[in-house]
Amino acid sequence: MSDKIVGKTFRSIACLLTVVLVGAACGSDGDGVATPTSGSETVVEPVVEVVEPVLVDVVDVAVASGEFPTLVAAVVAAGLVDTLKSEGPFTVFAPNEEAFAAALEALGLTADELLADVDTLTAVLTYHVVPGRVMAGDLVGAMAMPVATVNGADITITEDGGTVSVNGAHVVSADIEASNGVIHVIDQVLLPPVVEVVEPVLVDVVDVAVASGEFPTLVAAVVAAGLVDTLKSEGPFTVFAPNEEAFAAALEALGLTADELLADVDTLTAVLTYHVVPGRVMAGDLVGAMAMPVATVNGADITITEDGGTVSVNGAHVVSADIEASNGVIHVIDQVLLP
Repeated sequence: MSDKIVGKTFRSIACLLTVVLVGAACGSDGDGVATPTSGSETVVEPVVEVVEPVLVDVVDVAVASGEFPTLVAAVVAAGLVDTLKSEGPFTVFAPNEEAFAAALEALGLTADELLADVDTLTAVLTYHVVPGRVMAGDLVGAMAMPVATVNGADITITEDGGTVSVNGAHVVSADIEASNGVIHVIDQVLLPPVVEVVEPVLVDVVDVAVASGEFPTLVAAVVAAGLVDTLKSEGPFTVFAPNEEAFAAALEALGLTADELLADVDTLTAVLTYHVVPGRVMAGDLVGAMAMPVATVNGADITITEDGGTVSVNGAHVVSADIEASNGVIHVIDQVLLP
C-alpha cells in the first residue's frame, strides 16, 4: 500500500471520529437538544420547561377575579373566610353581582342590611357550598338530583343539553378550579328552605311620611289642612313632597312663620293639593317628558320635565324618587310648589 493511500485513510478516519465526538457532545448536553441541519453545522435547541399553574383557595380565587365583590363581602361578614380557605375540598355555586342585586330587590333589603344579619347570611352562603369537588362533567345527565349542602338542606341539580341548573339558577361559568375546590358561577342567589322571603308591608303615604321623620312641616301641614283622611284613602296618589329645606326657603320667601302658614287653612289646602297628582306615577313613567302638563288634585296643572335622569316639577328638582306606599308613591322635591 502506498504512503499516499495510507495518508488518505488516516485522514478519513480522523474526520469520522471528529463528527462522532461532536455529535456525542451535543447529545449529552443537558441544556438543549442537538438537531442536525442541512449544512455542516449542528443547532442546539433549548428545552422548554412546562410550569404547572399554582392554584389558590376558593376565597382567593373569588377575590382575585374581582367579579364577586358582594359575595366576598358576605363571606367576610359571616366569618366564613377561614372555613373556605381550609383544606376542603368544596364546590361553591357563586352568585354573580347581577344575582345579588336581584335578590336584594326581591328581599327589600340593602346590601348593608343583608350583611348585618349574620345568621341569615350564614344560612344563605352555606347553602351555596357542597362538600367535595364536583366538576360540571360529573353532572351530565342529572335529573332533579338532590345534593346536600354545607347548610344541611338539599339543592336540586339538573343537566340538560350541556346546561346545568341549581334550584332553577343557571350555571353561567363552570369549573373555575382552586387548590381546595371548584367554583361554578350562577345567575341567581339560592335561598334555603329556612329563609322566608317576606314581602315588605306597605303603609299609606301619610304613614310613610310620618315614619320617615324627614317631613315634619309637611305632615303638620297635612294635619292642619284636614287632609289626613283623604291621603290615607285608597287613592292611588303621587305626592311631590317638599323637604324641610324647601319649606324653610318658602316661608322665608313668603315672609311667614310656620304657625302663620298652618293657620291659613284655605291657602294651605290649595298649596298641598297642588303637590298631589291622581294615580301612581313612577319616575320611569316620566322619561323623556318635555314640559308635560299634569293635572293636580288642586285642579291646576304642574309642568314636568325629565332630562338626563333628573325629573323637575315647575323647576323644582326631584331629589329622591319612587318611595312606595300602599296607596301611591312619594317623590321628594327641593322646592315648595305654589299654585
